[in-house]
Amino acid sequence: MSLSTKQAWLMTNGVVNLGPVPITHGGTTNPTPTGTWPVAWKDQEHTSSIYGDPMPYSVFFAPGGIAFHEGRLDEDSHGCVRLNMADAQTFFNSLPVGALVQVVA
Repeated sequence: MSLSTKQAWLMTNGVVNLGPVPITHGGTTNPTPTGTWPVAWKDQEHTSSIYGDPMPYSVFFAPGGIAFHEGRLDEDSHGCVRLNMADAQTFFNSLPVGALVQVVA
């Protein structure tokens, strides 16, 4: 995914399966970290333990509870990567635990 273009893709063996799709991510106070991580765990009906916000179709991949999930695309997040509902469902269903997620600036 590219933070600068606010886009994400699903890929298998270098082939794009979905995307680019629009995203929002963390702002200057809570930036989304860049790097490559494996998907650690998933939760279809997660609620943030810090902010109390719903995080449907969460796919956790980076330290600090950073995940892909469904959410508003018109404002910065607290560090997570937000997707529209259809894309969040597709990412949730397509990314198994252990799949690599790459975040670039």
